[in-house]
Amino acid sequence: MKLGSEIMIGRIRFSSNVLMAPLAGYTCFPFRLMAKRLGAGSAYTEMVSADALKYNDKATSKLLYTDEREKLKCVQLLGAIPTVFERAAKSELLERFDIIDINMGCPVPNVVKAGEGSALLEDIPRASRIIEACKRSGKVVSVKCRIGMNRSRIVIEEFARMCEASGADMITVHGRTRDMMYDGEPLYEYISLAKDVVHIPVFANGGIDSKEKAYEMMEKTGADGIMLARYGFENPLLFSELTGRGIQDTKYDLLKEQLEIAAECFDELYVLTYIKKLASYFMKKMPGTKQYKMDLYRCGSISELGNLLKEIFDKEVLD
Repeated sequence: MKLGSEIMIGRIRFSSNVLMAPLAGYTCFPFRLMAKRLGAGSAYTEMVSADALKYNDKATSKLLYTDEREKLKCVQLLGAIPTVFERAAKSELLERFDIIDINMGCPVPNVVKAGEGSALLEDIPRASRIIEACKRSGKVVSVKCRIGMNRSRIVIEEFARMCEASGADMITVHGRTRDMMYDGEPLYEYISLAKDVVHIPVFANGGIDSKEKAYEMMEKTGADGIMLARYGFENPLLFSELTGRGIQDTKYDLLKEQLEIAAECFDELYVLTYIKKLASYFMKKMPGTKQYKMDLYRCGSISELGNLLKEIFDKEVLD
């Protein structure tokens, strides 16, 4: 399948098969809007604890913030207990969301110790019950997973079959084992194996940092599409390149838009924290980055931050 093609996931049509992964601390509402405008077929919320939804606190509300501008709403849930997932999936807080993605790939130690994320690769019956529980909400359900815990415990063939049998509408396979964390070349052959053993769409994830890597991933795996992660945040214009949108925004254009949307939706502290993180990613490889970051983190108001961003990124355009 060609990158940028429309694709059906369950009963929902995605505008492209280039997706933005959920990233804790990054894929907030403004960023998801930007990713979709640039060509992403979908963009997921930051990772949300299924159990934490019952508290409906301010932190969770920010993670789930959305409005009518976000046409396709996708949430990612993390947890280990099927009944908790079912309650979350059917809750009022998730009523507006169209798709639930289940995190079965997070490799972070405290997540794995709690039996969540990658730990579910070693408890396939429990993983199956979680998928079935989410499907009882009537929503489209996807699963994001890794290929196994390590190279001697690769389970992706059995795991992919289980996901489909349990009702999942799509699988995203990160082509690394849990112990590889985020380093090393993805093991393309295992993403290909997952694609070969199921009939539902399989998306490939891991190490896609350029147009060339995206095409290589598609060619080596035969996947139905790709999911960008860290590099989608570092260079969102990659969505436009991969989908042929032809959007010519500068990094400053993107930051200015993000600042305006974030200021509409969130308090000043949240806006400052988010935009500083995003700008820091955008500054990578720019001359003078160290000084720019020092100036950036000294900003104490939205107006001050806006003026500094213009100064920094105007220089980049002139250079």
